[in-house]
Formats: sequence, structure tokens, C-alpha cells
Amino acid sequence: MELKKFNGKLDGIDFLDLLMLDIYGSIRHVTIPKGYITKKVLAEGIGFDASNFGFAKVTNSDMVAIPDLSTGFIGTVEDKKVLHCLCDVVTTDGVPFAQYPRNVVRATLDHLKKQKIADTAKMLVELEFYVFADVAYATDFGHSYYKVQSPEGIGEDYYDQPRFGIHRGYHRLPPDDRYFKFRNTVVALMESIGIPVKYHHHEVGAAQLEIELNFMPLLEAADGVTFAKWIIKSTAAEQGLFVTFMPKPIYKVAGSGMHVHQFLERGGESLFPGKGLYNLSPLAHSYLCGILEHSLTGSLLALTNPSTNSYKRLVPGFEAPVNATFAKASRAAAVRIPGYLKGKDVRIEFRTGDATANTYYMLSAMVLAGIDGIRRKADPVKLGFDKTDNGKSFPLNLRLVLDGLEKDRAYLLPAFPEQLLDLWIKIKRDEATHVYNAPTPQEYELYF
Repeated sequence: MELKKFNGKLDGIDFLDLLMLDIYGSIRHVTIPKGYITKKVLAEGIGFDASNFGFAKVTNSDMVAIPDLSTGFIGTVEDKKVLHCLCDVVTTDGVPFAQYPRNVVRATLDHLKKQKIADTAKMLVELEFYVFADVAYATDFGHSYYKVQSPEGIGEDYYDQPRFGIHRGYHRLPPDDRYFKFRNTVVALMESIGIPVKYHHHEVGAAQLEIELNFMPLLEAADGVTFAKWIIKSTAAEQGLFVTFMPKPIYKVAGSGMHVHQFLERGGESLFPGKGLYNLSPLAHSYLCGILEHSLTGSLLALTNPSTNSYKRLVPGFEAPVNATFAKASRAAAVRIPGYLKGKDVRIEFRTGDATANTYYMLSAMVLAGIDGIRRKADPVKLGFDKTDNGKSFPLNLRLVLDGLEKDRAYLLPAFPEQLLDLWIKIKRDEATHVYNAPTPQEYELYF
């Protein structure tokens, strides 16, 4: 795969690949040949059926996708040049479709500015994931199983080879680290289209990797994560590998989170440094307090951890925070203040979320929770969130956090339409029923 940032010139482009986002934050696409790439298409877009994207009913599903060429990059597919770009989605009346992920982010930023709190939010997202040499899974009336394998010591095909131990992968060096070249290839592709990468490394689990992006404004961060996940999976497929961003693909092995470092900015300066606890400003304290409060009700977790698999990662003992706490340098805290940062670089990191989230909804919901905390001048110390043993545990079940979202949603409404939240709850309740009602191999072991 070869990619490069679009320079604004359509000369030599064979296809325009329009990328749209579904309700899960995944990319769908429709491709236009060069003979149909006209000024009208670029300005007015094309129609599509939004009911297949999870948003709209079949009886009211016509939407229009308008290319945002500022997100464009060029790839080569069998000697054909393809211009890929994300689209914005509007109704047939030309009104931005409020449920569309990029429009939710824009509404969040509008709310942030209207509250006269900040100009923007900056986000640094860590992507953790597993890479397997082989994977198989199936469920039916007569069987249920999954099987994954990696040359780093997972699966019977590799049990007779040297290995470093399934929990001892952190910062491993080649040849133990079998995926160094893979990550280099992925990162080079990301950088070629303008996604800033801070670093990459092997994570704790065998076959578990991390690529840490750098800070970007809110919308660019969500777009960047979306493109990064696509590049990672596409590169893996080209090399005969399989990638998963599931929070917990292997039992009793480190899970994969999607940690988000963040701060609010006004006039080019961060609003988070200060003289309070952990060198944070009162505004930063209120911001993180809002995040912890709405996580404690479950409503924020319904958007940052929206899968049944999320709660197989959120268990004590695996650096996956399960309590409403904030602390300096502690990876057990839901909100961590990195201990190695000083002065104007001080920021917070929310460590609970994972990549089953729709990144656009996740980042927006965190900012909206923070805004709510700021608006109320919420004090995390008074609420005991600075104490690691405060007994304030998050609800750790998809059904419970969806209950929380039904009751605690007012802070989201400046950017999330009620119809979208109701639809999200319905979709996720159906997923919960599908998983929780099914017998598992572990239950056979215990009860058959």
C-alpha cells in the first residue's frame, strides 16, 4: 500500500472514493469513476441510503454525502489512483444530519465555544490492539468457539517454538517482537497522510501492540483515529495478518484500551495547568470531575465502553481502571495525570475507554461531561475522587451503563440528539441480549 496526502489537484485521479461513517464509527464507501467526478458532485455530493448505516428508518432514509476534500489522501490500487476522503452528511433539505458522527463533534465544539470556556479541545489517542497470524470463530446451535494464533506463543501451531511468555511483552525488542516491521510500515503510512504519531511499541500481551498518536484538535483526532484503524487493518490484511481492537480477545491476558490524553485550549494556551492538586487548574479539576461523575452513573461508559466485551477488560488487576479516581502517575486511576509532565504540558488521561466505541461519540461525550463539570464548578476532591480506596466503582455491565444513559443524559443533549441516544441504547441492548443470553464454553466447564 502507498498513500500520500491530497494536494488539491484532481489531475490523474482515476476514482473518487467517498467514505461515510455508520453509527458505530466504522467507514463505509462508494466509489465514483473519473468520468463522473464533476464540480457538481464535489459541491453537492451524492445521495445514499442511511438506513443501512444504522441511523434512519427505511421510510425516511435518503441522505446526501458531500466530500470533504480537506481529509483527502491518494492511494494506488492496481495502478489506479484513488482519492479517498471523508464525507459530511446532510438531509435532502441540505441541513446537517445531527446524528452523523462528524456533526456531533461539530456540535460539541460549538457548545464549548458558546459556553465561553475554550476555543477547542486537544486529544492524544493511544491505540492498543492484537495482531494474530490466524483466527477462526463461530457460533451455532451446536457449537461456540474462537481460536487465535500468533508466532509469539499463542496457539498450538507455535507451542513448540521459543517464546517470551504471554504476559511479558511490554517493550520487547526483535526478534521477540515479531511485529516491529509491521508497525514501522503502518506508522509511515499514517504520517504520509498527515496523522501525527508520537511512538509505537510492543504492549504487555503476546501479540499485543500500541501506536500512540500525537495531539490533534477534536475533529481531526476523531478522523485520525478512524483512518489509523483502517490503515492498521489494511496493512495487516496485505501481510496475511489479522487485527482486532476488541478490549479482551484473550482470557486472563492484558486487555486493549483506548486511552485519551486531553486538555482544553484557548488562545493557543492550555487551560489545564495550575496551582491546585497535581498542578492542575480549578477548571481542569472540574473538567475531570465531570468525566468521573458521569462515568459513575454509567452514562459516559455507555459511549466510551459500549460493548459486552468492554466489561471483560474492566476487571481489577490488569491496569484497567474500574473506580472513579484520579491520581498522578497511577495507571490504576480512571483519570491519570502523567507524572513526567511539568508546567504548561500538564494534562489528563482518561484510561477507561476502549476502541469498540464510536470515536466521534466517545471524544464528544468526554468533552461534554467535562463542560458539565466546569459549568457546575464540580470539585473532585470534595467528592473523594482523589482517594484510591473511595469505594466508588463504575457499573461494570453493558446493561447497567445503558440504564445510566437513559437516566443521565442532559449533559449530552447540546450535541447528541435524543433520537440518537435512544437508538444507541436499543442497538446496544440488542447486543447485550445476544451475548448474555447465550451459554459459553466456560459455563459448560463449570455446569455441564
